[in-house]
Amino acid sequence: MSNTQPAPLPETGARGTHTDSDFLPDLCAPQAVLLLVLVAQLLALLLAVARAGLANLTWELLALVSFQVQWIVLVSAVILCRLRSRLAQWSPLQAGAVSYAAVLLVTVVFSTLGQLMMRGFFNLPLKIEPWALATNVLAAAILAGIGLRYLYLQQQLRNQQQAELHARIQALQSRIHPHFLFNSMNSIASLIAVNPEAAERAVEDLSILFRASLAEPALIPLNRELELCRGYIAIEQLRLGPRLEMDWQIEPLPDSITVPSLLLQPLVENAVVHGVEPLRAGGRISVHVARSSSMLVIHISNPLPSETQAPAPEQHNRMALDNIRQRLNAHYGTAAKLVATIEKQRFSLAITYPVE
Repeated sequence: MSNTQPAPLPETGARGTHTDSDFLPDLCAPQAVLLLVLVAQLLALLLAVARAGLANLTWELLALVSFQVQWIVLVSAVILCRLRSRLAQWSPLQAGAVSYAAVLLVTVVFSTLGQLMMRGFFNLPLKIEPWALATNVLAAAILAGIGLRYLYLQQQLRNQQQAELHARIQALQSRIHPHFLFNSMNSIASLIAVNPEAAERAVEDLSILFRASLAEPALIPLNRELELCRGYIAIEQLRLGPRLEMDWQIEPLPDSITVPSLLLQPLVENAVVHGVEPLRAGGRISVHVARSSSMLVIHISNPLPSETQAPAPEQHNRMALDNIRQRLNAHYGTAAKLVATIEKQRFSLAITYPVE
């Protein structure tokens, strides 16, 4: 097994990522830009109707108002997007004041340019109408206050949800560690007296597994998770010998496909402990991984001891399976599935989740 190092976590605070202290959402994201354009157009329609009345509304007036409002909204969004990392470093009061001032400044600039362009177009004297400028700034002040407050509350809710998600994944992952440690140390202890060299190799493999288990919970390449599974099986095969047979059927997959760290290894461990180890003659564990359209499909199956009554799928290692379900749901939502079945004295797990 190669000495694989855990991948570093992506830095937070840059565009496309977020930190727990972000002040505003990423207004440069495509979905956010589309929403801003739609909101700006509705706002332009409202201002045009308020200025001329519905009976006197013309396409020319709507076009002029829309042009000015769209520029103000989109340029303000670009500025706030560029300031996003700095806003996250300031207090909410400072970040709010800077954001509010930026929107008002953009409004003053484009309202002034709009007046000058319109007067130049109609060959009128180039001068600024103070009351028209004040009207635009007052409207921007009211709407920017409401809009920025909404965006701030939306981002704070998202920050809270992300923090709770991170804490939940950490808690779920820590519940798996004791089970993993207990079985691995038993494997090494059984090898120390009879085969010290094999025990040393097992310790090296175990160090790789623990390096991954102690890392921050994150999505890691699927190939790395499969390597961790093979490392665990190598430890167990030193203890169980030919009683433990493996059937690996792994479809070639791109490195971009990821999986929650330590998602599969506990399931393979359960297959060894509850399926193969109790059988005097041992048995075979099958691990099949394939991609079906936009979904990744993982099948893990192991024999069930005939000496005991086969448990119902939901009772077979209930806690471990519940942990896996919750971790899948935390990362992929309801699109991810974990289905447990029993057929012909074999216990099977089918995991499906979306991949890009």
